[in-house]
Amino acid sequence: MTFLIEFLTGRLGEVALTTIAISLSAVLGLLLGRLGIKGIGLGIGGVLFAGIALGDLTARVGIRFSAEMFEVLREFGLILFVFTIGVQVGPGFFASLRKAGLQFNLAAVAIVALGVLVTVAVGLVFDVPVPQLVGLMSGAVTNTPGLGAAVQALSDVGAGPVDVAAPPLGYAMAYPFGIVGILLTMLLVRFALGVDVAAEAEAFDSARRKGAAASLPALNVAVRNGNFDGRPLGEVPGLFDDGLVASRMKGAQGLIVPRRDTVLHLGDVLHLVGPAEKIHAMQMILGEAVETPLSTKGTDLRWGRMVVTDRHATSHRLRTLALDEAYGVTISRIMRAGVELSPRADSTLQLGDIVTVVGAGDAIETVRGVLGDQHAKLDMVDFPGLFAGIALGVLLGSIPLAVPGLPAPLKLGLAGGPLVAAILLGRLGSWGPFIWVMPPVANHALRELGIVLFLAVVGLKAGSRFVDTLLNGDGLAWIFYGALITLIPLLAVGVVARAVFGFNYLSLCGVLAGSMTDPPALAFANAQSTAPAAAIAYASVYPLVMGLRVFAPQLLVLLLM
Repeated sequence: MTFLIEFLTGRLGEVALTTIAISLSAVLGLLLGRLGIKGIGLGIGGVLFAGIALGDLTARVGIRFSAEMFEVLREFGLILFVFTIGVQVGPGFFASLRKAGLQFNLAAVAIVALGVLVTVAVGLVFDVPVPQLVGLMSGAVTNTPGLGAAVQALSDVGAGPVDVAAPPLGYAMAYPFGIVGILLTMLLVRFALGVDVAAEAEAFDSARRKGAAASLPALNVAVRNGNFDGRPLGEVPGLFDDGLVASRMKGAQGLIVPRRDTVLHLGDVLHLVGPAEKIHAMQMILGEAVETPLSTKGTDLRWGRMVVTDRHATSHRLRTLALDEAYGVTISRIMRAGVELSPRADSTLQLGDIVTVVGAGDAIETVRGVLGDQHAKLDMVDFPGLFAGIALGVLLGSIPLAVPGLPAPLKLGLAGGPLVAAILLGRLGSWGPFIWVMPPVANHALRELGIVLFLAVVGLKAGSRFVDTLLNGDGLAWIFYGALITLIPLLAVGVVARAVFGFNYLSLCGVLAGSMTDPPALAFANAQSTAPAAAIAYASVYPLVMGLRVFAPQLLVLLLM
């Protein structure tokens, strides 16, 4: 063994040894993460534990690594990870705060806030140092970006090497029970409150059938108001430019796509698409709802769905594109990040939007060329946009923000800056030569690469202290503190949300899993029923919770250090 170590250190430089160590940590950790019981395992967190084991071994035999290379790869891995998360959640971030998503997000925010309060209480009662405390919090809620934010925040306030290396130790101690704790909470709520899972699934499906789903409603309305007889549609208040669309019209001339200059007559029937309250108001203005079918079968009209991939189509408002005036077609629906939106005159299409277009067959094909509809373009990563966004995020994270009551200016840092920039850029979609829409496969690959680099480095650096802390230090106590941070917020909010506010149990499980940003917990929730309630709730809270989990450790460091 001594000969092998001398050979490696003599023939290989620190950079080569560091590369090998990170690669071995990644390989062993990813394989370890695949192991599990009924789908529950360490996942990507296995890289951290493999890095700790390898770091402990190399420290014992005296192998040294490049500290500068560790620093660069750790920070770049974290930046890449949080930026790709932001790009992923950006398009649906603001939409998730509306309607049912608002109730889910309030519950998730309560879990995050209560978790921060429990963390502070643990620190005060048990006298746990802040560096270990923020690591415990991130591990207890199984949130790796939070760990990255904690490490970065400590570096920003000038903490020493020992303190900067402490959060990964706390994270590793608390992480295993963090995974188990969320599953235990779901089971405790289920059996303590006597939940019937089959009945919950039926209740969810019933609510969706009554209109709880995100799909836009539609209604056929016959014109009975004589004030509009012989008047152009453009004079009907609220029919254009305000999120309500008349996609088809049936009159004496047959089925047509109505335009602003189309003349109305008594008895004409309009197919209205939009928010339910606006459809109802328009029905009161025009006349009455009718069952007259307005199918395009047997007519010259067609409808088609197409994906917006032409960047020129994303730089103009719908009124500027003037698709109805130029081509005689109407956009009746816009699907963006799984949410169906009602078109407005001032709406701007985003790259990747799926739009429903109604019009003559040849006109639809012409518009297809205007909007793009080239799926291959969505399978490519725009690397100029990626690196421009990362640079912007790093600059944003470096801006000091003076917050009253804090002893030092708050910075978003290398975790928060790229995340905020990516959410905004992901929401924007594209600008000029840059595109931030990223195909899911590519996004997942870059995200995994970033977090693997980060976890491998922090594991290797923390490995020399992990075993000693667990066996001879406060490791067992830290595990107990982490369990408190995991269970108290989840159980408190879970019981109150179910017993007081009547949350559907399956949706509640999705909220609990989303509040921990924990995919294995979502898989466990989904396994209880085939209803998609848990997945919908998880997706609703994930964007906001991810941002809060990144910012919380930074605030604790600034307030308590």
